[in-house]
Amino acid sequence: MAIELAPLPLPPSVDVMQFRDVGREVKGVDPGSANPAELEELKTLLFKHDILLFRDCRLSPEKQYALAKIFDPSSETFGHGNNKIDRTKKSILHPYLKTIPRVPQVQLIGNGAVYDHEGIPEAHLKHASHTAFHKTHISPADAAAGATRFYRWHMDAALYELDPPVVTTLYALAVPRGAPQVVRYDDGKGDELPVPLATTAFVSGRTMFEVLPPELKSLAVRTRVRYAPHPFQWMAPAGAMSDGLGLETEGKERPLSELTEWSEEDVKVYPVLWKNPVTKGLHFMVNATAAQELFVAPLPDSASREGRLFPNGAHITDLKEVRELLHKMQRPGISPNQLTKLITTYHAEAAIPRGKTGPRENALTHYRAWWAAACVGLATRRYHMPFKRRYVTG
Repeated sequence: MAIELAPLPLPPSVDVMQFRDVGREVKGVDPGSANPAELEELKTLLFKHDILLFRDCRLSPEKQYALAKIFDPSSETFGHGNNKIDRTKKSILHPYLKTIPRVPQVQLIGNGAVYDHEGIPEAHLKHASHTAFHKTHISPADAAAGATRFYRWHMDAALYELDPPVVTTLYALAVPRGAPQVVRYDDGKGDELPVPLATTAFVSGRTMFEVLPPELKSLAVRTRVRYAPHPFQWMAPAGAMSDGLGLETEGKERPLSELTEWSEEDVKVYPVLWKNPVTKGLHFMVNATAAQELFVAPLPDSASREGRLFPNGAHITDLKEVRELLHKMQRPGISPNQLTKLITTYHAEAAIPRGKTGPRENALTHYRAWWAAACVGLATRRYHMPFKRRYVTG
C-alpha cells in the first residue's frame, strides 16, 4: 500500500495559508516496520511538513528509538544524554522525566503513579505546571474554571556538550479525559487558545521567521546564540514569562560557580536560524530560556543600513536585552493563529517547544525525538509545548 497523507486538523485561529504545508497524518505505513524505501520517503516528508502523525501504532521503546535513529544513525544518546537527568537534581527537568532502563534513549513523562512499566517497577510522574516555573500564576479559581498556561516553549536539546537532535518522537500511552481548557498568555495582548487536555502545541519555525518585519529578519539571519553552561540547572531558580517563551530578568539564575563542573569548550553557540535540507527554507531554532548572550554579525558593505538593527554588529551580554530581542522575534510565532495542536492519545512521545499544562489527571508518554503519536508523532527539531508519553530525540 502506498503512503498516503492527510492534512492535520487545524484550530480555527490558525492562518490556513501559512500552515498549508505544516503537519501531515501518514497512512499506509507502520513506522515500526517500514521498509528502507518507505523510511527514505518519511525522512523527506518530515523535512517538508515538520510534523508527521501516525495513528493506532504499537511501538516498543526499542522500536521507538530505532525510528528516531534513522534520521541520525550516529546518534547513541537521548537529547540530554543517557541517564543524566535522573542524576542531576539541580536540573529543572529532573522531576519530570524517567528513563526506560533497557533503552536509556527513551524517557517516560506524564502525571500519576505507574507500576511495572517497561522495567520501571514504580514511578510517580509529575506533570509540569506553570506554577512551578512562571514568575506569576493563574489564580486557583481561574485554574479550577479551566484556565491554564503554556509551561515552557522549547526544543528538545541539552544545549551544552551535546548537539541538538535532528528529530523528536512522541508516543502517547494514555491521555486524561475531561473538560477542555483555555491557554492564557497573560502578557497584555489578550491572546487565548482553547485546547483539549493533553495537548501538545507546535510552532512552525519557518513561519516564525517569515512573519517577521525586514529589520528583525535581518537581525535573525545575522545572529548566533550563546547558551549558558548546563542551562537547565542555570535557569532552574528563575521565573518564566507568562507566555512560557523566556525568563524574567530578576538575577535569580543559579551562579555559574554552583553548576555541575563545566568547561568552556562544551558551551554551545548556534545560529538563530537553520536551513531545511529539503525545502531550503530558513527556520527559527532558539530556546530563549537557556540563552545567555547574542553575537550579531555586521551587515555586508553593500547592504542598506536603513532601519536595520546593529548594522555594525554587536556582542550582547546584558541578559535583559538578550531576552527582549529574542522575545520580540519569537512572540509573533506563538500567537494563537500560528500554532498546531496535537492530542497524543494511547501510546507514545517525542519532542521543538513544550508548553501545555493541564490538571492533575493520569497520563503517560514515551519521548525520544520530534514526531507525534497512539498515535506516534514525529517533528523536526523546533519548538513545542506538551501526559503519559514516551519521548525520544535523535
